[in-house]
Parts: sequence; structure tokens; C-alpha cells
Amino acid sequence: VQLQACGGGLVQAGASRRLSCLASGRAFNSYSVAWFRQGPGKEREFLAAVRYGTSRLYYSDSVKDRFTISRDNAKNTVYLQMDSLTPEDTAVYYCAVSPTRRPTWPQEYDYWGQGTQVTVSS
Repeated sequence: VQLQACGGGLVQAGASRRLSCLASGRAFNSYSVAWFRQGPGKEREFLAAVRYGTSRLYYSDSVKDRFTISRDNAKNTVYLQMDSLTPEDTAVYYCAVSPTRRPTWPQEYDYWGQGTQVTVSS
């Protein structure tokens, strides 16, 4: 599986941005999908996930009221809608997929996108 993330860029505080991640290969609907980010000098942080099978959604407390994850299995694509962005959201954003039942754990993910930079100016 190869993942290609896009949609990053420079945005002003308070704005919205939607990230997309296109997956190659088959059986996309058999994978849990997730978004993580890594800010300057910080560890990689879980943001949101959709578990395969149940389609249960998971969010970190830091973004649950502002970010929305969704997937379109017909397009092999997962999205991250980000609203009310702040400078603290500045980071490289990564998508990941894996046939895991523990979709909030980064060590569970086998396949990662290359990352897309989001910079939020104040």
C-alpha cells in the first residue's frame, strides 16, 4: 500500500483546511485509517482514526471538537477536515493505514504517507 497525502499549506489562524490521503492497492476498506501529526521538536501525535469493520471514530482530546475524519472507500481516500486552526496546529500531518483493531496506536500502523506540512500563522 502506498499513501499520498496532500492539502497542506500556509493558512491563517481561524481558517479551515482539508487534508486528503489517497491509498493505492486493494482492500482499502479492510484497513483502519488514521491521521497523526508531528510538530517542531515534538513527538508524533495521534489525531483521529476510523476503525475498519465497525467504522468507529476515534479522536484525540486536543482536536475532537475541531477536526473531522472521514473515508471514502470507493475513492480509496481518507480526509481530515480541520477547522478553527491555531498556530499550535502547525505540524507535518501524516496519514496511515493498517488492518488494526487498535487504531489509536501509531506502532500498529504498517503504512505511512510522506506527510504534508500545515503552517498556521497568527
